[in-house]
Order: sequence, then structure tokens, then C-alpha cells
Amino acid sequence: MFKPLALVAAIVAAFSLQASAATTELTVYTALEPEQLTAYKQAFEKVNPDIEIKWVRDSTGIVTAKLLAEKDRPQADAVWGLAASSLAILDQQGMLEGYAPKDLAKIGEHYRDPANPPMWVGMDVWAATICFNTVEAEKQGLTKPVSWQDLTKPEYKGKIVMPNPASSGTGFLDVSAWLQTYGEKQGWKYMDDLHQNIGQYVHSGSKPCKLAASGEFPIGISFEYPAVQLKRQGAPLDIILPKEGLGWEIEATAVIKGTPHADAAKKLADFSASPAAMELYKENFAVLAQPGIAKPQTELPADYEQRLIKNDFAWASKNRDTILTEWRKRYDGKSEKLANQ
Repeated sequence: MFKPLALVAAIVAAFSLQASAATTELTVYTALEPEQLTAYKQAFEKVNPDIEIKWVRDSTGIVTAKLLAEKDRPQADAVWGLAASSLAILDQQGMLEGYAPKDLAKIGEHYRDPANPPMWVGMDVWAATICFNTVEAEKQGLTKPVSWQDLTKPEYKGKIVMPNPASSGTGFLDVSAWLQTYGEKQGWKYMDDLHQNIGQYVHSGSKPCKLAASGEFPIGISFEYPAVQLKRQGAPLDIILPKEGLGWEIEATAVIKGTPHADAAKKLADFSASPAAMELYKENFAVLAQPGIAKPQTELPADYEQRLIKNDFAWASKNRDTILTEWRKRYDGKSEKLANQ
């Protein structure tokens, strides 16, 4: 009389094991902001219930270094939300698998790898921004800067915080943009002058804006996403887009070569390039890889996209190590210490 119950239990156990086996755990490396991860994960898993994302998140430079260190034994299956210049470095090392997502034709040609199939496909754009605390500035008698050059004025000595380009994609896009805008000789001269006014280099692109919002520093060199979010939350910030133009980067997605979960990683790439994903991205960014979806952000000017400099990503990727070696030699003494140092 107990055999039917045992049989039922065995069947239930078998189905449970089968269901468990059907779920693929996809290890995804990212430099997306932590508050974006839940919404992106939930949206992807809703349309791909047989795949579960396991995030590995850190700042751009740290994620890039981790991927390079794991070159011979990759731990990631895919990348969702990393600088295109970092992915270009991985591509140069033969670490990416080319893949054309289903909605590739909808992606702007300037926001994807030109190879066929592309090694990476863009999601959105983030660009350099100055976060200026108006309350602290008034207390300290500081004038409002309108240009990058203004930040070298003696009145700002010790008043500015910016991201370290070795660990932060935002920091690297700043340095790369200054070298491209001013030329290499004058670019380094500009950074020498700016360094006199830097209070600290931190290991996050959003942290300088958060420090400015809290009043710890009156000026933070950051990017538009945290600036807009903090201003919406009531922080006394002016969002300044320097008149020389804005350094910028593309957040992008890629499949890691050799992943045992290639099919699932490609489904992630499909989703990342889809209109549904763009609807998520538009809540956070004013410029998207698919034209016609982004909505105006009232905190930013209507011509925001036109303020982006002409950015040579190939040059930036090729010269990244040389640039960072020189930067460390000149300025690393003011860098925030990492937790494990």
C-alpha cells in the first residue's frame, strides 16, 4: 500500500531535479550601477525563465582587470554593461565571441563594434559631468565653473574630487577626452594644473557626485546618471556640462569566448539589444544605442548628444596602458586606498 506513495515521491523528485537542471546559471560581469541590476535581471529572467543571472559587479577598471587576469580560465559567460573601450581590449586579446543580436539592425552604427559579426553591441552612452554643490559653493565663496579649464583656477585648490582612471571607466574617459581635446602635450599640462586642485582620486565614477551632493567636496567630476538621480532626490547640485565638450563612453554587452553557456549568453545579448531593454535603459540615460527611444531628461539640455566630443575609441583602447602608467606616475599619490590595500 505504500508503493504508490513512494512512486509519487520518486516522480516529484525526478521532476524537481529536471527543473533544477533546466535552469542555467549565467555568470555576468558588469560595471552597471548597483541600483540598476535588479530591474535588468528581473526583465531578462521574465522572458528567459530557464536562465538565472549571477552578477559579478565592480568598477570598470577592476572588472576589466579581472577579465584579463582570467583570460586563460574565463569565469564569466557574458558581459552586460562595460565600457566599449574595455571590451575592445578584450577583443584584442581574443577573448570575445562575435555575435549579431536579433535587433542589431536597430542599433546605431556608432554604438556597436564595426566587425561582422560584432564583438560588442552598445546599450547606452554615459558622459562626463561636473557636479557642483551650490550651497557649499556659496558658503566657501566659490564661483561656478563653466569649462574644464576653469577647474584649474586657484580658488578650487583641494575642492575637487574625481575618479581614478585606472579603476573607473568615467575617470578614464575624462583623461582620454582631455588628451584628445587638448592634444597630448597640452592634455598632460592641463592635468598637471588640475592635480593641484584635486582633493582625492576615488575608485568609482559615481562617488565624486555623491561626495559633492553630501557637501564633503563642493565639486565632483562624475557622469550624468548620478548627477540627475541625486538632483531629483533634492541634492543642491548644479549639473555642469563644460563648454569644451564631454568625454563619453558606450556601455555595451558581449559574449565571452569559450563559455559553456553560449546559447544563454547569446540570449542575453539578444535581450540587451532589444527595444524592451532600451525601455529600461532610457530611465537612466539620455542617449541610447537604438535611436528614437530615449526620452528627454529635463535636468539635461536638449542638445546633450551634440555636446559629446569626437571620441577615438580605438586610440583610447590601444593607448590605455601607456596612459594609465603615465597617470599613475604623475598623480597616484592622491588616490583613495582600495579596501585590500
